[in-house]
Amino acid sequence: MTRAPDRLQQYVRFWNTGAEEQRALADEVFAEGVEYRALFGTRTGAQALMDFREELVAHVGEVSLRLREQPQVNDRHARLKWQILTDADAPFATGTDVIELDQDDRIRAVTVFLDQPPEGFEAEHDA
Repeated sequence: MTRAPDRLQQYVRFWNTGAEEQRALADEVFAEGVEYRALFGTRTGAQALMDFREELVAHVGEVSLRLREQPQVNDRHARLKWQILTDADAPFATGTDVIELDQDDRIRAVTVFLDQPPEGFEAEHDA
C-alpha cells in the first residue's frame, strides 16, 4: 500500500513550518540526496531545501504554501498544484511540483514549474 498521500501532506507541512519541525519532517519525507529542480537552479539535499525556505522568508517575509487542488498520484510520481501566500494572505506565486517517489514513498526529486511567477521574476531571470 502506498504512503504517497501521507508523504505529500508532510511535504506541504515541511514548507509551512519552522526549522525544528522541518528537520524532523525532512528525515521522514525526503530520500537522501533529494534533488529540487527549479528555474533558479538545482538544490540537493534536505538542508538545501530548508535553506531555500529560509532565504525566501528573509526576502519576502513569512509565506505559506497552499494546495490549489488535490494532488494527483501516478505510481511513483505525483503532481501538486500550489500557491504561495504572503503573511497578508496575498498571492506571491503559483506553480506545479512534479514529484518522484522512491520505493519507500520518500521524495527523491522535485521539479518545479512556475505557473505564475512572482512579480519581477521574469525580468530578473530572463537572461
